[in-house]
Amino acid sequence: MKKFLIAICLFLALSSHSQRLGQITFSGGADLSYFTFITDQNVLIRVSPDGKIIGWGIEVMSDRASDYYSPKLQPFMGRVDNYGPEADSAFRGLVRNIGTCTLTYYGPYEVESKRGKLKSVGSLYLDYYDEFGNAMQKGKFRFIGSQIVEWYASYEEETVRGKLKSIANMPITYYTIFDDKYVRGKIKSVGTVSYQWYTSYDQYGGGLKSGSYRRNINGITFIVQ
Repeated sequence: MKKFLIAICLFLALSSHSQRLGQITFSGGADLSYFTFITDQNVLIRVSPDGKIIGWGIEVMSDRASDYYSPKLQPFMGRVDNYGPEADSAFRGLVRNIGTCTLTYYGPYEVESKRGKLKSVGSLYLDYYDEFGNAMQKGKFRFIGSQIVEWYASYEEETVRGKLKSIANMPITYYTIFDDKYVRGKIKSVGTVSYQWYTSYDQYGGGLKSGSYRRNINGITFIVQ
């Protein structure tokens, strides 16, 4: 009996910490598309920078190329529940459970910039910038668990305004207006990892010149599509 109770406690302790931020995806190597959370059942939940669920499913590796995954998720065949008519109006009809992962949302009495947005993914708590901050970060993620999220402000160089500036103490830089037209606004570095792109002087202008479209940096997979 004692061993059984220990096993149950261990399972609960592990499962309560199983949801995590797994991926950050950029469109064209420049604009942030979504954050991806991974559940204990390896279900990917894609969420916009302002806390709206975009979709969920299972990531599948391509048969043709090593380390290439289809951008389109395969449907999750497990149980998915929504909040019913008895729920608060701020999140009525929204997804409540995806498999074993429970999702919660901010209610109608929160500040306007948080209402109806995703509040937690399992045990992972989410918070957002309110309307009293810089306009470029209003309503966007401020914390993902204990990881602070920062955004470039409206007074900064025009090609970086509103872009993701740092996460989990990893600074993110971009090529600016002073760079070649094919690389302006694209990611230049994440932490100590650099990205180089072909310029207008190259045959493949705008394409990634060195490195990988998919990089694991400090436990988060950064994807440029």
